[in-house]
Amino acid sequence: MQRRGWVAIVLGVILLWFIISIEPVLMPFFVSMVLAYLGDPLADRLEARGLSRRLAVTFVFMALALLLVLALLLVIPTLGRQLSQLIELVPAALTWVQSTLLPQVQELAGVDLTTDFHKLRQAVMGNLKETGSLAATLVTKVSKSGLVLVAWLGSIALIPVVTFYLLLDWDQLVAKLLGLFPNSWRPVAKQLGRECDEVLSAFLRGQLIVMLCLGVIYAIGLTLFGIKFGLLIGLLSGLASIVPYLGVIVGISVAGLVAFFQFDSLLMLLAVAGVFGFGQIAESVVLQPKLLGDKIGLHPVAVIFAVLAGGQLFGFTGVLLALPVAAMIMVVVRYLLVYYKQSELYQQPPEKRGNRAMADVSDTMSAEGDGIDTLATPNEEKP
Repeated sequence: MQRRGWVAIVLGVILLWFIISIEPVLMPFFVSMVLAYLGDPLADRLEARGLSRRLAVTFVFMALALLLVLALLLVIPTLGRQLSQLIELVPAALTWVQSTLLPQVQELAGVDLTTDFHKLRQAVMGNLKETGSLAATLVTKVSKSGLVLVAWLGSIALIPVVTFYLLLDWDQLVAKLLGLFPNSWRPVAKQLGRECDEVLSAFLRGQLIVMLCLGVIYAIGLTLFGIKFGLLIGLLSGLASIVPYLGVIVGISVAGLVAFFQFDSLLMLLAVAGVFGFGQIAESVVLQPKLLGDKIGLHPVAVIFAVLAGGQLFGFTGVLLALPVAAMIMVVVRYLLVYYKQSELYQQPPEKRGNRAMADVSDTMSAEGDGIDTLATPNEEKP
């Protein structure tokens, strides 16, 4: 058993090294796997109603493509316009800080910050100019390298093709993957597979719906109060909520600054806080219990670490896959913990010779009621 465990660990390390080595070409396959996993339950339901697998997959594939096209046509142009307008307001905000806020800070703190702020302003404006010409620079560089353009277009074109075939053979691929395990490991593999499926379903479907709902709540609330860039700030805050509390921090900070510069009133800051407070209440009372429950079970610190580690290993693709992979790892860790607690190593009784003194100390602490005083001052009477 120990030998097989070491073989599994070595194979896992080799597989991880191989994935890291070919990471640049994995992005379309990862995206396709996620899309196929999301569409498989609907394809199974359509197949259960009498449709053939190919026809059911075609229907699901067309539905996914329609949703993607509608999002690109309806949301992306509006977000692009609001982002451009937000960038245009940055110089005015810097001017207000320099003429109004900075003198008050200098009067209270007694420190001259003019030179430092001037350098900061030049750096920000320089980056804004580079951002404004980023699209033109990108187009120029891509056009100069035909191979880069072909590779990029090829990766994008691969996603629908790979998604269709993965969705078509998803159940067969899962069955074949399960068949690779030894017969003695197969029951455990089935159990872990079911638990991983529950966790991934809760995350990929539940967490994405939670993020979308929060983005819609924030966007509608900020827009109803007349705050500029409400759609942009709301959706970005919803996406940032994949990390606990990050969406609220980012949303309140950006929306509060925009509302203050737009209305010059503290009441609008309270309105912004009310919008995000309502979103948090809706998330904790309705969205999280109904859509997620306690299936994922990742601590906020573990979530932050997983996102950072995924980005370090696999870039943007790693950020997207960090939490699903971390949730699956937690399933395996829980199983190993239960296995360890049921093992002979954990349950064997303590040796009489080696632990006799510790047992005596434990009995003394229980009898006295205050073992710390008894051990610390053995020759003194307790008050």
